Amino acid sequence: MSTKTPRDFFKPLAIGAPAPMRDLPVRLERMIHFVPPHLDKVRAKVPQMAAGVDVMLANLEDAIPADAKDAARAGAIEMASMYDWQGNGTGFWSRVNPLNSPWFQEDVSELILKAGHQLDVIMLPKVEGPWDIHFADQYVAQLEAKAGLTRPILFHAILETAQGMARVEEIALASPRMQGISLGPADLAADRKMKTTRVGGGHPFYRVIDDPNEDGSARASAQQDPWHYTIARMVDACRMAGINAFYGPFGDIADLDACEQQFRNAFLLGCSGTWSLHPNQIAIAKKVFSPDPNEVKFARKILDAMPDGSGVAMIDGKMQDDATWKQAKVISDLADLVASKDPDLAAAYSA
Repeated sequence: MSTKTPRDFFKPLAIGAPAPMRDLPVRLERMIHFVPPHLDKVRAKVPQMAAGVDVMLANLEDAIPADAKDAARAGAIEMASMYDWQGNGTGFWSRVNPLNSPWFQEDVSELILKAGHQLDVIMLPKVEGPWDIHFADQYVAQLEAKAGLTRPILFHAILETAQGMARVEEIALASPRMQGISLGPADLAADRKMKTTRVGGGHPFYRVIDDPNEDGSARASAQQDPWHYTIARMVDACRMAGINAFYGPFGDIADLDACEQQFRNAFLLGCSGTWSLHPNQIAIAKKVFSPDPNEVKFARKILDAMPDGSGVAMIDGKMQDDATWKQAKVISDLADLVASKDPDLAAAYSA
């Protein structure tokens, strides 16, 4: 048998480890803000930034030089004590180094034994199949037991290889620790041998073009999104498993318009949030991954007209039925979650 029985799936993997969660916590996760914890000046800003983001992540992997890995790990552990993460509702995550790196075991063991009571999620890079999740699952359970944790730490996988993408459904279902999956467009592009050096977003050469015009005039063309299929498949895998899909990094820090559009594409396709690599991307993520007040008002009109979701209603000249009721429920529920953390949007949604 290649999978655990349903009865065994939710059993702790180590004696004394906390029981796995059967349902994910309901949390607002519009952006996962990356912090390089080895930089003292950046780390010092964590307490003042923490209240303004949904998730703060201590990054130990890419962008951390090999000779700074130990300092980054120590900085991440310090970050755990710099803010009351659990009390104030901001998620505290860490992206560790890959399983095949010389730093993985020490990253995970130090984080859990010294900061596990504050750590919500471990982000696992370059996950290629369920076997990676199974290994990390067992290892983390042993460390949770050793640390005496009562709340399990969750996993967030990054899709960065063609094999991982091909096995995304298996990864999503691999463990009750799975919180979500993010797209890693740069590494995935390299592994697929895509001909681009961009980190996410569109590409001027990836286009559709009109048929030739009879008069020989210039043919119209439009730039396309090379990540549409990938994001849609990732979203389907995550929703099938009851976990959350996230867009990953947008590398052009200066192009805020393109960043907003890529985030919006991901939001419309079903992603719960995205990464922010620079403070100027935080506001964009908040804006995009919060439903528009007008959309919320219309969604609540539908819910008011069809309280139990049955029947048919005509609202503003548009027919509504059980399918649109479900769509409206998604928007209204998200608005309630956003309102619980954002007073300005709470006021806009209730106006």
